[in-house]
Amino acid sequence: MKKIATRIWLLIFAFLVITVVFMYVLTDFLYQRLYVQDTEDTMIEVGMKLQTMYDSGKVTDEFIAAIEQFNDYSNLNVFAVRNPRELSACVPFDIDYETLIGAEERLKLLSGKYVQKIGYEPRFDRQLISVVIPLVDQNRLEGIIYIYFPLAKISELANNEVILLFISALIFLVVVSYLIYKGIRHIMRPLSELQNAVEQMSYGRYETRVPVNSRDEIGKLSSTFNKMAEAIQQEDEARKTFLATVSHELRTPISYVKGYSEAMQNGMITEQRKEETIQLIVREANRMERLTNELLQLARTENEQTNIVLYPIPLGETVREVQQILTHQAHKKNITLHVDVDDALIIQADEVKLKQIFINIIENAINYSYEGSKVEIIAAEHSDYAVIIIKDYGIGIPQEDLSHVTERFYRVNKARSRADGGSGLGLSIVEQLVKQLQGKLEIDSVIEKGTIVKIQLPLMEE
Repeated sequence: MKKIATRIWLLIFAFLVITVVFMYVLTDFLYQRLYVQDTEDTMIEVGMKLQTMYDSGKVTDEFIAAIEQFNDYSNLNVFAVRNPRELSACVPFDIDYETLIGAEERLKLLSGKYVQKIGYEPRFDRQLISVVIPLVDQNRLEGIIYIYFPLAKISELANNEVILLFISALIFLVVVSYLIYKGIRHIMRPLSELQNAVEQMSYGRYETRVPVNSRDEIGKLSSTFNKMAEAIQQEDEARKTFLATVSHELRTPISYVKGYSEAMQNGMITEQRKEETIQLIVREANRMERLTNELLQLARTENEQTNIVLYPIPLGETVREVQQILTHQAHKKNITLHVDVDDALIIQADEVKLKQIFINIIENAINYSYEGSKVEIIAAEHSDYAVIIIKDYGIGIPQEDLSHVTERFYRVNKARSRADGGSGLGLSIVEQLVKQLQGKLEIDSVIEKGTIVKIQLPLMEE
């Protein structure tokens, strides 16, 4: 397959050739239209004027001499003869009388019209144009005025200039072809760099970038490629981090379960510690189950279509159902769940996803609140949205961590043991679910004062 640059160069070269051919055709047309036609018109005009010198009767010698005298100050060759056959003695070339004045031409001359001829004459090595003007008296052809002129060739009209023109055209063609070649190479260089970058990307080198040196279409394409490459690189790094984190998260509970199970199987655990060991195995198994379920939920949430079916849901009823589910967990830490929701709020959402959002956020609020405090769930209407605020009075989140808390496996307290908290997937799942419900999620927090989670969800259209 030919390269784009080669095809563009061939196309431009073809246009140049077409231009040269067009100029040749145009030159030939102008030669025929301007030079030949103008010469013919001049000859006819001169012949007609000379014809007016003839009155009637026989063509006299004086008339013939007066006509031939015209040759002294004209570039045309003019002769007057009584009999057309006498032309052979007047002109320096052979004339075929039958061809010059045949039966048809004779009738035309008798009617007072002129006869024009053009043809190649070997004697002059060029085209010869001639005009025959009749001298008629009472329907008798008394004589003719014969005018001829050897047409100059195009090369003779231009003389030495045509050689200079040809050389100039050739030099111009070479220079233009070279400039076009260099220009195409310059234009195609970014595309070549882009092609090489794509090949590097296909080999897994996602750090590849292309320089952006212009703001034209190619520059915009290169800039878009760099953005795409950066997104792919980030996604690849996130994927590697995700796999490494999942492996690490699963390795710890698996090691606990495997180690203590083998110890019990080999009789290394005393009777006094068996119950404690079994509880530890169950706890780690539950951790693996919870982590696996959250991973499946996250994968399912990311793969689901964003245009899910939304339907009217009473917000107050849903919040109170979630309150009942989490009341037992809150009582363990002596935490009060305070709900203040306008029962008139009807939102467009999916009930299962909505409950999952509230459960995840309220569970976090309970887990990181101080004992004896409270968690407030407040909802009110704002424009076309229902604004739900979940506020706790707990340990809070540092400002530098706020922008990362929705990332997968992100933990604010890196030193905290995995047994003390979740997997770091809860808020990531919440963010995905809120987006699917066409809502917005905002998190604000102050250390040792608590955290505020604000959710905006669209109200039912009236």
